[in-house]
Amino acid sequence: MTAHHAPLMINEQLTELRIETRRVGRSDMAFELMVAAFVMGVGLSVAGAGTHFYQWLAGQQAMLRYDGRTWFGSMGHLALSFICGPYIMLQMGWKQEDDGTVSVGSVLVSALVAFGWSFITGLFLLGIYLAFVP
Repeated sequence: MTAHHAPLMINEQLTELRIETRRVGRSDMAFELMVAAFVMGVGLSVAGAGTHFYQWLAGQQAMLRYDGRTWFGSMGHLALSFICGPYIMLQMGWKQEDDGTVSVGSVLVSALVAFGWSFITGLFLLGIYLAFVP
């Protein structure tokens, strides 16, 4: 190896390292994106199942509320609103206007809030699940 080729070899080795680092970084980012989508999916599916179970059991529409006849009733409605809130928000976004149309703005805002909320709810529920299941 001559002195003329040494910088070229060093540059090629650094370029290969940079390319390998980018490949690993992209797969790590894709994995993190899939984990976030899984957490949101868990939160949203538990919210939907909980909402439909509450509506079947209580025989009334599930709403975001914190009122109740007693203190325990208020805490139950608050817990229901926290767990089932993402699905209720999605339902609220799809409500029709007076002329029978659906507002795109309300759909987008409710979807943004619902999926962010379902991520938090999913983290909470998966954390409880992983804490108690070995």
